Amino acid sequence: MPRNRSKRGFLPAARAARVVFLFGLLMASSSGFARETLLNRPAPPLNRTDLDNARVSLASYRGKVVLLNFWATWCGPCLVEIPRFMEWQKQYGPRGFAVLGVSIDDDAAPVHTFARKLHVNYPIVMGDARLGETWGGILGVPVTFLIDRKGVVRARINGEPDLDGMEAQVRKLLASPAE
Repeated sequence: MPRNRSKRGFLPAARAARVVFLFGLLMASSSGFARETLLNRPAPPLNRTDLDNARVSLASYRGKVVLLNFWATWCGPCLVEIPRFMEWQKQYGPRGFAVLGVSIDDDAAPVHTFARKLHVNYPIVMGDARLGETWGGILGVPVTFLIDRKGVVRARINGEPDLDGMEAQVRKLLASPAE
């Protein structure tokens, strides 16, 4: 009997936590605050070590169009878009395009396994809450930023994207000259 009581006590608390989380997502997405604050502004700094222990600094990509993707190994839409990003890295890399991945997984081990299995051809760094806040509040994944050659954020795509539309945005940014 006590076992059932504890389950009944836990379920309402879990439901309440879910409701609070979903309300937060709704408020952030409906207000536009988190999405809009970085648009047309210089990209925040990103200085991390990638899965191969190499330093990754967004500033070193100045002059390139950057696709910065926040993702996780447990995110279904993320697993769909990553192979496409790998294709774009191969196709557009010679034209000044770079993909950077930021995993929000709690542990790097599944990220290493995933990256090796897929032969990911771009750097992946581990993210955390502080980095998510720096980038306007990453409340769920995937979240993808498109950054122009001058280091200015030109798009933020939340959730499952229209990959063809995103690729058109990448091509448009690649066609713009670096000044």
